[in-house]
Amino acid sequence: MNSSIDLDALKSVIQDAKLTAKKYRLLTGKPLGITGEVGEFIAAELLHLELTNARNPGYDAVGSDGRRIQIKSRCILPQAKPGQRMGKIRFDHDFDTLMLVLMNGDFEPLEIYEAKYSDVKFELEKEGSISRNVRGALGISKFKSISTILWSRKPD
Repeated sequence: MNSSIDLDALKSVIQDAKLTAKKYRLLTGKPLGITGEVGEFIAAELLHLELTNARNPGYDAVGSDGRRIQIKSRCILPQAKPGQRMGKIRFDHDFDTLMLVLMNGDFEPLEIYEAKYSDVKFELEKEGSISRNVRGALGISKFKSISTILWSRKPD
């Protein structure tokens, strides 16, 4: 792990990246591809997690209790179709829990969920879905049903 990651210093870089990504999406209609990094930062900042080194196999952060957390992130845009899926979940490296950071189109956090490794693996290994079984992609609504909500944006 890299204990020298200063979240306060990283915050201004993430803010700049979010602005650039929003401008890029407005100009091109396509995402810039920073959702994962922003989600990891948000989870670390809001839940007081320690981020691991880049490309650490299996998990992205460690909790104060020592749990190894793989973090997935997703922007939920207003025009998004229902039935969105998380990114590929791989079990070839160990982790203890899987966290999902949901953000709006401005990369602001909406909700953060966490599920146990065993519960996620059980759902992905169920028969009947190519998306689950072959692609390792779990639906967001299914993930919510097997997880615990850790953080939710307060209504304005």
